Order: sequence, then structure tokens, then C-alpha cells
Amino acid sequence: MDPYASDTRMSAAAVDGTSLRERVEAFVAERVMPQEILLDAGGPAAAAARSQLADAARAEGLWALPLPREFGGRGLSFAEYVCLAEAEGASDHGPAVLGSASLLDVRMLQRHAGDRVRETYLKRLVSGELHTAYAMTEPDTPGTDPTLTATRATEAPDGSWVLSGRKWFVSGAQDADVITVLARTDGRASDRDGLSLLLVPTDAPGFRLVRELPVLGVGGQWEIALDEVRLPKDHLIGERGRALPIARQRLQLGRTLRCLRWLGQAQRAYDLMCERARTRGQSSGTLAERQLVQQHVFESLLAIRSTRPLVHKAAALLDAGHDARVESGLAKVAAARTLQQVADSAIQVYGAAGLGPDTALPGLLRMGRMARLLDGPDELHITSVARSVLR
Repeated sequence: MDPYASDTRMSAAAVDGTSLRERVEAFVAERVMPQEILLDAGGPAAAAARSQLADAARAEGLWALPLPREFGGRGLSFAEYVCLAEAEGASDHGPAVLGSASLLDVRMLQRHAGDRVRETYLKRLVSGELHTAYAMTEPDTPGTDPTLTATRATEAPDGSWVLSGRKWFVSGAQDADVITVLARTDGRASDRDGLSLLLVPTDAPGFRLVRELPVLGVGGQWEIALDEVRLPKDHLIGERGRALPIARQRLQLGRTLRCLRWLGQAQRAYDLMCERARTRGQSSGTLAERQLVQQHVFESLLAIRSTRPLVHKAAALLDAGHDARVESGLAKVAAARTLQQVADSAIQVYGAAGLGPDTALPGLLRMGRMARLLDGPDELHITSVARSVLR
């Protein structure tokens, strides 16, 4: 473990003595990581393992740390949770088995849903009884321009909504009980107003899973179809036609959380690389004595140390309610690059063993490549940040 990696983690002591972050790190390393292959495979066995891990998290007082107390969470503030999100996210499955994966949905529904929706869903989401997903992008429209959304919802004479369209790259759709869908309710394509968010129960007639979309050989993303799905009037989230401010708020927070988790995964790859360098012997000594290996270690540490302050600054600005578009754009590009760079270096130091199933490195490299497209491609953020600072 890098003895200096905790330079921005010490504020976790304010959460629960000095132990909460260490407890989260230990849970993820000792309980979650050994079962990643099973969890990645999906199916009934993975669901059973996920349920057992969630029960263990509850027993250890680690369940739903950033979710509101009034709905059954631990009630940590966002600033407190930021200090734990890296540790949770060191495994892609950490947020789910520790009950924080629903944070974005819970915050969105708490702030923007009507009374009946909040009463029906929030406690069950926080408890883990229900699972959620978010459907925004579509097969035939660019994901970077939500105003071109083709999915439509029309209001029926009785006030209910009738929803039709297709969405894809919906993470976790196969396990979701409800999915928030972005649809056009008013206006024409490219109008900024007229887009709305609707909460769709996946057992509603007309909802179906179309296909799984393997990403670089691994599943977890789905395409869904909505064929005249009828929804109650109160399943509209926020004001009619005013989805974009809610979606933007959600995306900024979600992007920052992803960055924190990518940092946790980059740190994991870095630790694996250092351990390999120290222990892999050759006739002339260990890999750690090789200058080119030392360069991989240096460049990786530099990338992690340079990225972490950017991510934490974006998180602090968001928590304070300030505009964080520039900072979150910088953080997103830096964190994605860092994860890909560090995972690639770790594989290089491991050699052929880093390509196989005996380490987490192939999955970390895959996530690093995905990270440069998730929540908007790097190019979008580069252009947006540059325009902002040049203005």
C-alpha cells in the first residue's frame, strides 16, 4: 500500500472516529473482491452472493452510509461520504453491496418526486428491497445531445402517461424494479424545453428487455423497449418539460462519484503493480530494481496524486451548491485517463499474468477505457471546459 496515498483521506476521521474508512476498505478487499468473478457473471448465483454481502454490510453497520436517516440510511453528508467513496469504488461492486448505489435516485426522488412516489419507493430503495436504473441515451440519437431524445410520452385523457421509445446502455436494467426514463412530452426535437423524467416500473405492460450489450466482452448494460407503457400521472419526476436541470444536476453529482470510484480503482491497480514489482524475482534481482519499472511506478503515482485534488475540489464545490462545470469536467477527464494509464502500467509490470483471469487488472483496464466515454466523452468535456475558461 502506498504510504502517502491517504493525503486527502484523513478527513474520514471526522465520520466515525478513525475507523470507518478502514472498515469500508477492509470489507471491500476481504469480502467483495474475492467474489468479483462470480458477481461479474450475473445470474442467480451472483444475486445470491450480492444479497449475502449486503446482509454482511448491514450487520457491520456499513449499509447505505450516504443515504438519508429518515428512509433507513446512515445519513452521512456528501462531504463525509466523499472520503469513503474511493474505498467503496475500488471494486465495481462495492457501491451496490454497501447500499450506496441508489444515492443518485434517492436524492432525485426525495427532491423532485410527488408525495405518493416518495412514500411508495424511497424506503424500499434505501433498504435494498428495490433496485433502480436510469435510461437516457438511445440507439439512434447522440447521447451528448439529450434534446434529440426520440422517446415520447403523451398525456392520455385520464391524465396518465403513455410512453413509447427505446433506450440503451442502461446499467443494471435486468435487476431494476423501476427505471427513470428521459422522454419528450412537449415541443419538437432540439427544443431544450419539453423533456420530462418519468419513473417506470419494470413490471408495467409494454416494458421489455431487448438485449444485453456486452462492453469489451463483459455484460451489465442493456437495451430496453417501451411499447405504449402506461404510467400514473404522479410518476412524472419534477416539472413537466423541465427535465434538463434535474438531469444536469444528477449528471454532475454522478460524474463526481464515478471519478472518486475510478480513483479507488486506479489506487488498486497501483498497489497491485507495486506489490508485483517488489516480489517478482529474476536472476538479477526484483522488478523493483529496474529503472523502467520505477518509471511506471512514478508516472502512476504522479497521475493519482495530480488527479485526486481535482476530484475533491469538484466534490466540494458541488456540495457547497456552486457551479462546478469546469472542475467536474477537469476531474472527469483526469480520472478516466488516470485509471486507464495506471491499469495499463500495472499490466505491463505484471507481464502475461496481467492479461489473464488471476488479477483484477483486465477489468480495471476495461473500466479505464469505458471511463473515457461514460458520462460524456472526453472530447465533450475538453471543449466545454475550454470554452468556459476562454469566455
